[in-house]
Amino acid sequence: MSEPSAYDTYTSPLATRNASKQMLTLWSPRHKFNTWRRIWLAVAEAQHEMGLPVSKEQVEELRAVVNRPGGITDAEMKAAEKYERELRHDVMAHVHALGDSCPKAKGIIHLGMTSQDVVCNADLMTIEHALTLIDAKLSRCIVSLGDRATSTRSVPTLGFTHYQPAQPTTVGRRIAGWSADLLLCKNRICDHVLLENGCPIRGMRGATGTQASFLSLLGDGARVDRFEATAIAHLTDRPEILQRFLPQTLAQMLAARMRRVSDYIEEYDVGGEHYDPTSINDELERSKAQLAALASRGVEGEAERVAEDIVKSSTFHLTGQTYPRVTDTFILADLASTASVLHKIATDIRLLCNRKEIDEPFEDKQIGSSAMPYKRNPMRCERICGLTRFVMNLVGNAYDTAATQWLERTLDDSSNRRLSLPEAFLALDGALDLMHNVASGLIVHEAMVRKNLMAELPFMATENILMACVKLGGDRQAYHEHIRAHAQAAGLRVKQEGQENDLLDRLKADKHFWSTARGGPLTAELDWEGVLDPMKYVGRSVEQTERFVTEVIEPLREQYGEALRTMESNSPRV
Repeated sequence: MSEPSAYDTYTSPLATRNASKQMLTLWSPRHKFNTWRRIWLAVAEAQHEMGLPVSKEQVEELRAVVNRPGGITDAEMKAAEKYERELRHDVMAHVHALGDSCPKAKGIIHLGMTSQDVVCNADLMTIEHALTLIDAKLSRCIVSLGDRATSTRSVPTLGFTHYQPAQPTTVGRRIAGWSADLLLCKNRICDHVLLENGCPIRGMRGATGTQASFLSLLGDGARVDRFEATAIAHLTDRPEILQRFLPQTLAQMLAARMRRVSDYIEEYDVGGEHYDPTSINDELERSKAQLAALASRGVEGEAERVAEDIVKSSTFHLTGQTYPRVTDTFILADLASTASVLHKIATDIRLLCNRKEIDEPFEDKQIGSSAMPYKRNPMRCERICGLTRFVMNLVGNAYDTAATQWLERTLDDSSNRRLSLPEAFLALDGALDLMHNVASGLIVHEAMVRKNLMAELPFMATENILMACVKLGGDRQAYHEHIRAHAQAAGLRVKQEGQENDLLDRLKADKHFWSTARGGPLTAELDWEGVLDPMKYVGRSVEQTERFVTEVIEPLREQYGEALRTMESNSPRV
């Protein structure tokens, strides 16, 4: 019997058709299990440094396996799969598989831990990396749209409200508006990844979040904090945290803190320059008590304070067995918001393609329809709409999961999150690549843009004509009705007879729009010259576009320059 083929089983189109190699790698089994192993190593390193029965030899053996090039091997993953079929527990399957490769360290792997000390921390680290990639790709789209906005900032075009002709704008101003909407989404994504220490992780909290197992191992809460802070330092590769625990560093920090408090007391105490017994006494007493406490607790007390600060700044305040699942709702909701903007942009482009004003890139041998050879369908934008609709509908899974986590945790989150989290990122990643491809190669047919605008411009000019009539003594409400009647008649002529728009000719022939010199009511003749100059009706479109490019696009280009240059190709994979 022949070997099974990849064509004999289902494979997600997100992997084969849409998502980038970078995003697929982040959500791959190898990346996940390598992250699990890094967590086990970080915990073992911290436990060794805290004096638990974890030897240097065991840590070094574990480190050699975890940090080898490529990390976990295919053979080790197959071994874990075999263990899982027997144990029905994925984390313990990998504990055993790792132990097989580290026989000396086997007995200390996962010491004091629960599965979610591994899984939750690994998930949050992957989410942070994925959000960082989404942020960079959003920036790339924003910059590309900004470039196209610049080149078309002075091309007037018909505006639309209710998808009916409205006050003109410029092509560039419209594109800048798309870019500005994406900027709002980027700012939300940045809120997740630009915390002081990145996204918070769950930390090492044990089976129900109480750290009971670690307290049993370490003896008191201060040592648990010190262990957790040390594990975080190893896991997030932040040696500066470990430096803060060196005795010399602790002594220097303690001395500096005591000096600041002493200086305050000296300045404000009795006889000091700013002494005021009516306002300073309580604060002064607190400072003296603080100084005494610092002296009493010494370097060890400073170490406790440092550990507590690190844990507070890097982890959730409280968790159950998992990190709060409502966090996933925040993340998926912001991905869905980004998806909604991409859908709107792609839809706008599709509508404008129908008017023959804009085209997305179209390759030499690309086929638009199997039946109609002339077709030039906007397939990239159509795919963007399909992918983003999928992302928008995934957020409901996160709400349901958060709402149905019983007490400290229930396992029905796991199977759902294995789908909803990676697929939201993979689908949005593919949509962002497609949008950048469209934005980079967007084709604007300026002649058609002008033709469509000029067909409607007489209607657009009526607001200016109305204001001019009022300036020349006319009644605003009366002239609104005169213009409305002529505009409706001209509109019917265009729609029912297929004739040209003759609104201006109708107005010019109506005596209500004549001066008193010709027998009309206006104090002077209306200036009909230049009434069909489109640029008179676009307001501050050009100025607004240029300002947006200067204040937003150029700083983004500079900030993300290297990332934009080194990012993968954005062409559709198929």
